[in-house]
Amino acid sequence: MNLKQAILWPLRLPYGAATYLRAAAYGSGALRAKRLDGVVISVGNLTVGGTGKTPMVAAIAEHLLAEGKRVGILTRGYRGEQPVNRSSGGSGSASSGVLSGRGRTSDEVRLLEARFGERVAFGVGADRFARGRELARRGVEWFVLDDGFQHRQLARDVDIVLIDATNPFGGGHLLPAGRLREPRSALGRVDIVVITRSERAPAVEAAVRRYTEAPIFYARAKLEYIQEIGGEGSSGSSTRGTGSASGSGGGPAGAPKATAVEMQRWFVFCGIGNPAAFIADLRAWKFPIVGHKFFRDHHRYTQADVQAIEREAEATGASSILCTEKDLFNLSGAVWGPASSPFYCGISMRIDREEEFWAAVEAEVIRKRTTR
Repeated sequence: MNLKQAILWPLRLPYGAATYLRAAAYGSGALRAKRLDGVVISVGNLTVGGTGKTPMVAAIAEHLLAEGKRVGILTRGYRGEQPVNRSSGGSGSASSGVLSGRGRTSDEVRLLEARFGERVAFGVGADRFARGRELARRGVEWFVLDDGFQHRQLARDVDIVLIDATNPFGGGHLLPAGRLREPRSALGRVDIVVITRSERAPAVEAAVRRYTEAPIFYARAKLEYIQEIGGEGSSGSSTRGTGSASGSGGGPAGAPKATAVEMQRWFVFCGIGNPAAFIADLRAWKFPIVGHKFFRDHHRYTQADVQAIEREAEATGASSILCTEKDLFNLSGAVWGPASSPFYCGISMRIDREEEFWAAVEAEVIRKRTTR
């Protein structure tokens, strides 16, 4: 236990008590979840920080779309931030932008919007039941509840929980001393467990099996593309200064060829929940990394941040700079110098035994619907 954890250690007691009382209230029926007219698939986790939740939400939405379902994503957004209502479709349209209040939205929501466009409807805000009812009136029948495990107010047909194999239980302590949002015993209400960032983790499986017999699957990040920041096809608003170096061609516009990745010297920066896992993924994908700079999760970059990144990249002898697609949406208004070569990478989630995974999801939907 470090000094910060020791200082915060006593605060875990009131947090743990509140968590226990809330769980008991829902377990006893004193509090009841509200149910939408449609199927709700929840994707969540036990810990704060990155477990691959956003790529999993995207993977589930993509699968449902491929089956011809009318899909909506329900999300609180970072700290409850909400976008201006950009809904553009008429009555009954299931894919006409975002329904929410006013304000700014999170980087995850903007990333998902960029991925899906108007194929998916978005309901953003703290009251996900209200957002879901609005989407249902527009024809949405299948809902993906983002970060939904602790959102007990909304009933769900399937509860999927992700566990990061590299740091499964956040040190084992509840917030704020550790990274656990609930005790491990909360796994008792899980329908499906997905262990991310591993092909096999027997120790994690054994720990999970102490609390649930839910089916366990594995999923890993998959590199989809590398795109130049500010280049043609870039979905973000970060720009390049005049005279910027171009990529080596191939793939998406401005992206280096796959064979050229290993010939670059990459400086990596990111503001995500689990930056160490991102670095590990890049090394597994054969990126030669010469340095990195980490920021807090959801960090909104200033021009001073960009200049600091450029200075540190230059000091390491890097030939290119790389970040996540999520970071792209926090670089609004930033201008890169002419000598920089900044890129971002698009990442998806690959689910092992995918057919069995979806069979388990469908079986759980049927079971819940027949036992109501």
